[in-house]
Amino acid sequence: MKSNFSKGLLMTALITGSVMWGGTNVFAEELQEFSLDQMVVTATRTEKRDVDIPASTTVITSQQLKDSGSSSIAEVLGKQAGIEYKSFGPLGSSMGTMINEVNIRGISNGTLVLVNGNPISWRGKYNLESIPTESIERIEIVKSGGSVLYGSEAMGGVINIITKKKGSNSVSVGYGNRSHQNYKVNVGDEKFTAGYSLEKMGRVNYRSLSDVNYKKKGETTPNLKGETRTDADDVKKQSVNIGYNFNDNLSLAYNYYESQVNYERFFTDVEKGNASVGDQFNGRLYTTKQNNFQLNYKDDDYKASVYYNITNIESEGPSFYNTTTSSTTCGNKKFSIYHTKERNSTVGADLQRNWDIGEKSQAVLGVDYQHEMYEKSVFSGGSLSRDIWAVFGQWDQKFDDKNSMIFGARETWTTNAFRDQNYNNFSGAVQYIHKLDDDQSLYAAYTESFIMPTYAQMNGASDTAKPNPNLKPQTGKNYELGWKKVSDSHNWKAALYHIDIKDNISATWTSSRAEYTYKNEDFKNTGVELTCEIKDDNGFSYNYGVNYGDPKVKAKTGKTYWDRKFGRWQLNGGITYAKDKLRSSLTGSYLADRVNTPSSTHSSKTKPYFITPLFFCTSLNSTLYSSPSASLTARCTFVLKTVISI
Repeated sequence: MKSNFSKGLLMTALITGSVMWGGTNVFAEELQEFSLDQMVVTATRTEKRDVDIPASTTVITSQQLKDSGSSSIAEVLGKQAGIEYKSFGPLGSSMGTMINEVNIRGISNGTLVLVNGNPISWRGKYNLESIPTESIERIEIVKSGGSVLYGSEAMGGVINIITKKKGSNSVSVGYGNRSHQNYKVNVGDEKFTAGYSLEKMGRVNYRSLSDVNYKKKGETTPNLKGETRTDADDVKKQSVNIGYNFNDNLSLAYNYYESQVNYERFFTDVEKGNASVGDQFNGRLYTTKQNNFQLNYKDDDYKASVYYNITNIESEGPSFYNTTTSSTTCGNKKFSIYHTKERNSTVGADLQRNWDIGEKSQAVLGVDYQHEMYEKSVFSGGSLSRDIWAVFGQWDQKFDDKNSMIFGARETWTTNAFRDQNYNNFSGAVQYIHKLDDDQSLYAAYTESFIMPTYAQMNGASDTAKPNPNLKPQTGKNYELGWKKVSDSHNWKAALYHIDIKDNISATWTSSRAEYTYKNEDFKNTGVELTCEIKDDNGFSYNYGVNYGDPKVKAKTGKTYWDRKFGRWQLNGGITYAKDKLRSSLTGSYLADRVNTPSSTHSSKTKPYFITPLFFCTSLNSTLYSSPSASLTARCTFVLKTVISI
């Protein structure tokens, strides 16, 4: 598919009225400052200063989310150097299992998404839109292989979304163009927090352009050939978030997410066949429902969690042409109803023990377990499952005040898999850090990572997805040299990296058979990345980032040469003003030297794109009621938000 997102122009003006109530310091949270010298947990499973971590890390606080005007995690990630977020539908909605994708340093299938340290992925996919930004305490991003600490899928990096434990009380309503509506309610206190979010949007045309080329099996001449456009209509997303703190150590979290979007495809060009421009090719209503449960425990020595994730995907709608290549009427007009269902569920547990051994050594030892189940119905039926076990450990050794090393290892294996499709993997990591002073460091890191094939890839997920039971796990090696420096107003980071992946799992589309299958190929990328954050005392903050790489792939058969895969240049930058009741943010993201990479032919150059969101917000407050114990305050917030894509 050829997305038209980079060619579009979207301008949205929202006027939001909200009511907030609580104690006399109800707006104190808005005035809190964030520090450039952040503490990070995800990178080492222990709390460390960012400058003391031998890896590329980024921390985005809740205050930064507010000040930037980001309404979704997708917007947040799109502003980070070395990261690209691909969204198919409006409001970040996906097209069934064609889910939205986070690309870290050219790796499109190696991002592990965690919520409070627990995975929410389903067969390698994830719904980032399930967590509203109002419920987020901070986001931690680690842009190097994280499989040693977190297992499969963490080849490109880890995104850990940490939610708020303390609730706030607010109600907001927003309206915009294209029938855009946004409703949010949040309530809570020190122990309990709950939130509900509903977002809707009307019709958005030309989400993508797709080639149509259908021919009967064994023939070279197509019966139906042309081009279609895909429109989106009746987009709806809603989520429920509930949290409860039993005490300072034990907490419970629940998230429900649901999205619905109707996609319709119409002919924009017909080269051959019994069709005319404007005819409808098909229509699909895609529904996603996701439930995530977590029970988390943490003290100075132990960290434990139990989680349960279940995701249901359904697609149904009319088809107006026969696309079955084995049929003698392939490409002819034929009305039928398409209907598929899929369920993915994961039950898991993670236990971690920390030790301080003397003044110079720290150790981490842990075990985790997952039971995965994949159920497909309507088109074939049946369910598949497997158990995933792992033991991991880490030793942090400080030699002196300036030099330290971290050694890590993980052994992962599966049992009870369908057709004995079991795997085992050993991954290791070595990281060295040299402190130039308390606020400046150099580091070198070598980490190994892996991704196991999913049941959907090995056994097929739809009538157009063909199984490949012989898929191999993909294994990767990440090399990185870096420098970090933090001061009162500046935070600099630089990294030189090389990524080498063997048996990278990639989908290949075969137009002659109108089907796709997964195959193993190799991937490599060498690049350099520089970022800087600046914050002054007058309410202004600035950031910029540059990432240059050369991502390439090479297939085992067919394209046996190294072929370009992703854009080489990525530039990010922005300026934010946040003081008193005024917030304004202007950011830009530019991706250049891009290519289209078809499955069977050589990559070809395509246009760069530039996205620049402008956000402006001001609030007017009025105290409606005040007493020694509580106050009721009304706040009217005027928001102007404009996004321009070129």
